[in-house]
Amino acid sequence: MASCSRTQVISLYRMLIKESKKFPSYNYRTYALRRVKDSFRENLHVDNPKTLDMLLNQARENLAVIKRQVSIGQMYTAQRTIVEETGVHRDL
Repeated sequence: MASCSRTQVISLYRMLIKESKKFPSYNYRTYALRRVKDSFRENLHVDNPKTLDMLLNQARENLAVIKRQVSIGQMYTAQRTIVEETGVHRDL
């Protein structure tokens, strides 16, 4: 596979973030977002084309996994957590 350009990497990053935000569960959603951001930040300075292609292929596979998990998660509804509730003010 040919070496990917910066715009392709950014596009893949945005797709991963967008898809991760679709998780219905707060815990899965925040975990996926954190993992995506950390992975791209960790590999920011990779210059080797072979390593870069390997990482991008791995990211594409992860995108496919996230898409499958999001669709499975949307089949089953779960009660929203307190963190997700909006508009409700509680005094402790």
